[in-house]
Amino acid sequence: MQGGHMLIDEPVRLASVLKSLKPEFFSSLTKIVGTLGPKSRSVEVIEACLTAGMSVARFDFSWLNAEYHQETLDNLRTASKNVEKLCAVMLDTMGPELQVFNENGNPIELIADANVVITPDLSKVPSAEVLPVNYSGLAKAVKKGDTIFIGQYLYTGSETTSVWLEVVETNGEDIICLVKNSATLAGFIFTMHVSQVHIDLPTLSSSDKQAISTWGLHNEVDIISLSYTRHVEDVRELRAFLEAHNLHKTLIFAKVENEEGLKHFDEILQEADGIILSRGNLGIDLPPEKVFLFQKSAVDKCNMAGKPAIITRVVDSMTDNLRPTRAEATDVANAVLDGTDGILLGAETLRGLYPVETVQTVGRICAEAECVYNQNQQFKRIAKHVGEPMSQAESMASSAVRAAIKVRAPVIVVFTSSGRAARLVAKYRPPMPVLAIVMSSSNTDSSVLSFGTTQARQCLAMRGVFPILGGPSKGDSASSSDDYIKQAIKYGKSISVIKDHHRVVVFQKIGDECVVKIVESNDF
Repeated sequence: MQGGHMLIDEPVRLASVLKSLKPEFFSSLTKIVGTLGPKSRSVEVIEACLTAGMSVARFDFSWLNAEYHQETLDNLRTASKNVEKLCAVMLDTMGPELQVFNENGNPIELIADANVVITPDLSKVPSAEVLPVNYSGLAKAVKKGDTIFIGQYLYTGSETTSVWLEVVETNGEDIICLVKNSATLAGFIFTMHVSQVHIDLPTLSSSDKQAISTWGLHNEVDIISLSYTRHVEDVRELRAFLEAHNLHKTLIFAKVENEEGLKHFDEILQEADGIILSRGNLGIDLPPEKVFLFQKSAVDKCNMAGKPAIITRVVDSMTDNLRPTRAEATDVANAVLDGTDGILLGAETLRGLYPVETVQTVGRICAEAECVYNQNQQFKRIAKHVGEPMSQAESMASSAVRAAIKVRAPVIVVFTSSGRAARLVAKYRPPMPVLAIVMSSSNTDSSVLSFGTTQARQCLAMRGVFPILGGPSKGDSASSSDDYIKQAIKYGKSISVIKDHHRVVVFQKIGDECVVKIVESNDF
């Protein structure tokens, strides 16, 4: 495996720095996941985020209740209908997250070199002397010298809102810690993270099961982000739970956040439908200098497997500022060059002052990086990894991408019912959009037509894939095929992606055979 490289097309001309990109209907091929919350849950703001390029809406169930998230989702559906853009729905589980509840909300000032006791006794009021945590087994899990982090916005890396503790000793269920930096803990809930220590709590918590079996089932969520995935069995447990609750179509994106998940990454990747690299948590659990290497290696493995990889914690400064730092902008671009499928925005859109501008800015950075992405090199690496003989589907999907590049097709049109065909084409990283015609049944109702099918929305988590909800097929297979192609070309022309005399590559499965053909836009 040749991980850790950066795919960039050579030579990159310095003059291109001064050249502005033309605005496109698709802001970038790289997808943007936006977390909806207090600053981004109104219909008006969601409409603006969708127009700016948000493809997936994340609902974080580690805080607030199902009623709050339902109101937000209802607003998303209204916004999606108003701007005529589909949006996937992602439920993010809480998992085995350790929390300190500060019910009165009074600031807690911790001073460097002082001692503080962490206790499971929830009757104690949080203070500079004692911090009660919602886990009774912590004292058995830690040892002298272990590192514990606590903060309201812990994973932003800001030391003004988080505190770093060192375990001095344990006393029964209590842990005596040395405060390593002065900080003021503010807010009602603080997250606690113990570096490289196994927390003996289930990955899929009882509250997660409740949220999935009620809110998730009621809304037929498209994707579940499984927080703190540590073993392949975590994914299998969730898969079985989904099937038992009639959520057969829901995709599982394993969120890798700690050393345990890293150690079992290959097995997790094989079982999951996609991967979310939670760099905020990883940056605490791992030495900071190791995070970039894991990111590059993990994204590369996802690319070879043809499964989406999503990166978190990219432009934290935009939570309070209109522009990202130079380092953040470079970081986003490098993630794209590494091969990431999507960028996940957390605090930036959840509680940030500039949710719409953040989506726009990240989209522009991704688009710039895509212009110099070395697709040819990546294509060869993926084909070599797949090896020979290829399956017919793999061979024809890669041929479709190669043909589209050769004839300079503005888009690749893929017929799909499950989304698998679109994922296979996207695996070879075409430099043009993939328009996925998702065939619907003849009894499709108006609500589905406005918010799309599950399979159509799930396509929005894949780099470069943009779904079109196909109407019911009519007549024989040949005329139905032409109808769908005509629909795709008409849509492409309406958004100025396809023009007269453009050649379009079509990938479809007819019976047991996969077919690639090139059509002229004027013929439809």
